[in-house]
Amino acid sequence: MRLLVTGAAGYIGSHAVLELLEAGHEVVAADNLMNSSQESLRRVESIIGCVVPFFEADIRDTQAMQEVLNAAAPIDAVMHFAGLKAVGESTENPLLYYENNVSGATSLLRAMKSVNVRCLIFSSSATVYGNPGRVPIQETTPVGQPANPYGRSKLMVEQILQDLSAADPRWSVGLLRYFNPVGAHASGQIGEDPRGVPNNLVPYITQVAVGRRDALSIFGDDYPTPDGTGVRDYIHVVDLARGHLAALEYLMDGSGCHIWNLGTGSGYSVREIVAAFERVSEQYIATRVAPRRPGDIAVCYADPTLAETQLGWRAEHDLDAMMRDAWNWQRQNPSGYGS
Repeated sequence: MRLLVTGAAGYIGSHAVLELLEAGHEVVAADNLMNSSQESLRRVESIIGCVVPFFEADIRDTQAMQEVLNAAAPIDAVMHFAGLKAVGESTENPLLYYENNVSGATSLLRAMKSVNVRCLIFSSSATVYGNPGRVPIQETTPVGQPANPYGRSKLMVEQILQDLSAADPRWSVGLLRYFNPVGAHASGQIGEDPRGVPNNLVPYITQVAVGRRDALSIFGDDYPTPDGTGVRDYIHVVDLARGHLAALEYLMDGSGCHIWNLGTGSGYSVREIVAAFERVSEQYIATRVAPRRPGDIAVCYADPTLAETQLGWRAEHDLDAMMRDAWNWQRQNPSGYGS
């Protein structure tokens, strides 16, 4: 198959591109490089030994996306990763998130419709569940009350896609609700390289370990959890990328809009993640407690049963592997792609 991958130079997008290529698919990459580096795709090319056609384009520009789709034709499906993803930033600048994540998605869909491409896998988020009444979270858990604008932007796009597929049965859509992607490719050549101060836990830990940050801020130690820190479901980015391949195979055999959680089914606290990283890396991570961040919740982890039942997919990397690969990436690339 031949796929367009938006946000292809980003953390998850670059790993998905590599997995798609290794599975024998053709890939065309698009990214506006707003929060990513084309170096990630150059390294994918080095690992896989082939050229990845690249277009610098913004999903908010419908004409530009039409031009990409026409130039790359024929395209069988689109994997849509492009978007902003920082919870804290979304509470400070919600309009930016609605413009990029929601308006950008509708722009992409218009471009796809104009060239008769109607298969899409959307990078959604567990934040659409808000503060769930219980865990583990199933796909049938009610949505509609995300705790932050980032989550609301993801939910809005989900609703748009559900409406679109209901109105036009030619569309085949997969909504993949991620939990917390971490880790890196085992080669250490591609990984998570956030611009500025990391918004996510593990890249902040690895930057402390290489001396780029003096200490990890733990945002809240008074949550109703065993050690007071937030509990999340961390999933290896390679497992996550492989989940997209499994969803792609499923979607090509039918139509409609389908939802799957991609997580491990286990929750770990912030302090447990720090301890696991220290054990694997043999590096001490200094920490300090800071106030809770707006939009954060206490506990969130998946029930991934549906993805295993329908897609034949489940996460294979354990917590030590996640921490080891994250550290391997950061140790080899202390300044990220700027190394």
